[in-house]
Amino acid sequence: MPIRFRQRKSLGPLKFNFTQSGLSSWGIKIGPWSWNSRTRKNAIDLPGPLTWRQR
Repeated sequence: MPIRFRQRKSLGPLKFNFTQSGLSSWGIKIGPWSWNSRTRKNAIDLPGPLTWRQR
């Protein structure tokens, strides 16, 4: 099994995900709201174990 390089860096509310080939995706999280560049989905954390997602 090969060893894979993965790294995550944070810059305030921005999160950057890196792999061997470079930047793989980035996301932003402000309060209960978040967005991901790879999946292009919005998500809102609701009270308890609930989450609302939209494409």
